[in-house]
Amino acid sequence: YQDRLDTLDSVREADINVCCGGIIGMGESRNQRAGLLAQLANMERPPESVPINLLTQVEGTPLHGVDELDQFEFIRTIAAARITMPQSFVRLSAGRQSMHEGIQALCFLAGANSIFYGEKLLTTGNPEAEADKQLFAKLGLHPI
Repeated sequence: YQDRLDTLDSVREADINVCCGGIIGMGESRNQRAGLLAQLANMERPPESVPINLLTQVEGTPLHGVDELDQFEFIRTIAAARITMPQSFVRLSAGRQSMHEGIQALCFLAGANSIFYGEKLLTTGNPEAEADKQLFAKLGLHPI
């Protein structure tokens, strides 16, 4: 863990914007999620980009079958990230494919102000671009 924090310091020292967040829903507690956000928010300069990912369970991987995180706990995590890091882009990231559009809408209302857009994010799919456009139209959101 300290190695990762040291890496973030090195990135910052190289005058590169920091992108650092976490995968939520891996069996962690609410306190552990809060600890991650507190660690990031209390950096000398919080990350410019904070992706909040929802674990996508993939058959055959070690976390397949863990209890799924309550969707409102995920939304609370987004809200806590927004409150603690008001200048950061809080990115609604991996796991959107499995979220109903109402949950995604609540994430935006809770403070998410960015998504990762496109066919694939790492190993799992993202919602179709057209679905994102339709959701943004319903919510009155416009890209910057």
